[in-house]
Amino acid sequence: MDSPASPTTHVPVDHYSAVQLAATTARRAALDQGLTGALPDQAAVLASELAGNIAKHAQNGSLYIQPLPLRTGVEILAVDRGPGMADLDQCLTDGYTTSRTLGSGLGAVRRIADEFTVRTAKGAGTVVSARLGVPGDGPAGGAPSVGAVRLPADGERSCGDAWGLAATGGVRTALVVDGLGHGPPAAEAAELAVRVFHRDPGQPLPRLLGAMDRALRRSRGAAVSLLRLSDDGVEQASVGNVRTLLLGHDGVRLRFGGQPGVVGWNMPAPRVQRAPAEPDTIALLHSDGVDARWTHTLTPFLTGLPAPLLAGALVHRHRRSRDDATVLTLGPARRES
Repeated sequence: MDSPASPTTHVPVDHYSAVQLAATTARRAALDQGLTGALPDQAAVLASELAGNIAKHAQNGSLYIQPLPLRTGVEILAVDRGPGMADLDQCLTDGYTTSRTLGSGLGAVRRIADEFTVRTAKGAGTVVSARLGVPGDGPAGGAPSVGAVRLPADGERSCGDAWGLAATGGVRTALVVDGLGHGPPAAEAAELAVRVFHRDPGQPLPRLLGAMDRALRRSRGAAVSLLRLSDDGVEQASVGNVRTLLLGHDGVRLRFGGQPGVVGWNMPAPRVQRAPAEPDTIALLHSDGVDARWTHTLTPFLTGLPAPLLAGALVHRHRRSRDDATVLTLGPARRES
């Protein structure tokens, strides 16, 4: 993927009328991603079932509909602050459709989706990721777990944030970029940074930042964070206020600091920070459209979420709606079971 993923579409589910909107949005997203045959209608069914479940039983719920990371397809994320499911296994039984119980229709969602992840807890709510892609296109199943959400500020069509990810062998290099301000000029800067990133994502992080700095000099400029994960450890380099951290079940393990400056304007000489590899952590990058104080109110439910769910839950609970917001999460596949 050489160009940035399309922005995420947010569908608040505050009334049952949102179910049809969710289905229409998912079908359109699938078509935009090039899905053919029955796949667009299947995407609509996934969104309809998930939105209907929230409308009947939960509160403060939303769907986030977007392109898949790393392969061609569509993802429907459903997040709510409802009562949670008392018996998840029963809810996942195909044909379990009682209208009185949260979780109706989840069996059908699991059957249709080619990647399905769900977590629920009493009083904490439920988070679901249903993914549908072109069969045989790109990594699936045992691929490294990835979650991403890219939301424009309320009232904006373009998003001034973007993310990029390159995976080669056992090495993953991730990017989150926040163009200054919001709207089309910020989006132009962010998307340019992603294109530069994908030209040669395997080069040393300071060189990557240098290439972006040169390319962005005629743009508004941006804050940029780069993170590289491998068996040898973690490397990070960033300029500006994109937050980067490692999160474990027990909370924040490590926060990486960003150097002051703007890529494309007054970038300092990049400094690389290193840390040992920890197989039970999730690497997380986010723009300042997500309130950084989310780490002050961590719960076991949030820290226990796998990467595909963590990005959606974080945006849903801690997004600043007047700013663009992007979250990228990378975790080990074994946490997805």
